Amino acid sequence: MDPSQSLNQRPAYNSSENTGMPTAPPPPAYQQNPAGYPPSFPSQPVPQGPYTQGPHPGQTVVTVQPAVYVMAAPHASPEPDYMCYSIFTMLCCCFPLGLVALIYSCSTRAANFSGQQELAQRKSKTALTLNHAGLGIGLVVFVFEIIYQIICVLS
Repeated sequence: MDPSQSLNQRPAYNSSENTGMPTAPPPPAYQQNPAGYPPSFPSQPVPQGPYTQGPHPGQTVVTVQPAVYVMAAPHASPEPDYMCYSIFTMLCCCFPLGLVALIYSCSTRAANFSGQQELAQRKSKTALTLNHAGLGIGLVVFVFEIIYQIICVLS
């Protein structure tokens, strides 16, 4: 910049001037799968060229299959999981036994879902036994509490 010019004076900007940056050539015309790669989707061809991303030589194509869940036998019905009974036992009767019964109920549901029929039977039977024991303990404690309240009121 010339020192004789003041700071407030700037040279005029001309938009038609060349900025000195090289201009890129236009992209090549579309070619129908020139390298012989299979298209990613049957209905959509894979464009090739320097400005597109497509499969490269040596690149592995992975096809993902949807998950399929199989039951043990088509005639076998899933074992009951006693989930509601376990929640009732846990909240209203005996918390520790109800909590363990709830865990066994969740395990029964998971075993039914994965098709492990024998494991589901064992877990279901254990959940039912724990629920019955928790209900029995809860009823016994409830009856003793009523008897204790009656004795306290009468004396």
